[in-house]
Amino acid sequence: MLEKEYLSALYQFMWVAELGSFSQAADKLNMAQAGVSRSVKSLENHLAVKLLHRTTRRLSLTQAGEQLYHSAKQSFQLLENGLNRLDFLRDIPKGKVRITASRHAIEYILIPKLAHFAQDYPDIQLELLENNAFVDIIAERYDAGVRLGDNVAEGMVAVKISPELPCAVVGSPDLFKRYGIPQHPNDLNHFPCLTYQLKTGRIYDWAFNDNGETLCHKPSHSWVFNDSQAIMQAAKFGIGLAYEPLDLVQNELTNGSLIAVLRDYCINLDSLYLYYPDRNISPALRLVVDCLRE
Repeated sequence: MLEKEYLSALYQFMWVAELGSFSQAADKLNMAQAGVSRSVKSLENHLAVKLLHRTTRRLSLTQAGEQLYHSAKQSFQLLENGLNRLDFLRDIPKGKVRITASRHAIEYILIPKLAHFAQDYPDIQLELLENNAFVDIIAERYDAGVRLGDNVAEGMVAVKISPELPCAVVGSPDLFKRYGIPQHPNDLNHFPCLTYQLKTGRIYDWAFNDNGETLCHKPSHSWVFNDSQAIMQAAKFGIGLAYEPLDLVQNELTNGSLIAVLRDYCINLDSLYLYYPDRNISPALRLVVDCLRE
């Protein structure tokens, strides 16, 4: 096997081991599954050692495969870090910036603030990938992440990228005709309230401010979702009340498809923060940080 082919096969094997699947590795590498399988088989022949146990249902690493996987992953990570450091030597920022964030943060903060990048910095490729959970950006190989509040993992830099986010309890006109208008958060016990479930399985409670006292309502008697856009659609169909960031429902409030209630009791969510591992970042990520900084 030629040296170039050897390195390519080693890289493909690393992703097969990482994902535990030839098909997923092929999708990740934008290759045909058969090609990845042939490369790994050629690598085993070249090394004269079996790297994978293959069955129709399972794929597992041999002892040799486990050892090679960890060595390959560490080596390719060092190579990637070295290539990324070359960004500092370029006059024109370029490269890829991978950010994980909620759908709401991507649509209402990141895209509007970074829209000009496509024209102003064509050599910077932004990857804005939706995930509502708190992600280990180092393990998942992201450059940065976005979350509510500045309570991030130790050693991370947190940069505020939005003001506090006012929330609103909203429902359809038809729903209020059927149930009436709630006057106090305690009245919500008599309403179907659309439930947001976090990736951990925990239900997101609704918090209200009643003259300085925090009131919590556990939504019930309605459907469960893990996406705010889906909750908004359900609210417009009169399935239940929703408690969402105001900017997410502003258009619906303007056109009358949703009506806001309990305005005096609704809270503001924490500001959104961009977080990343350290201050020694690439020029491309530095541009992103400067553009997002509130």
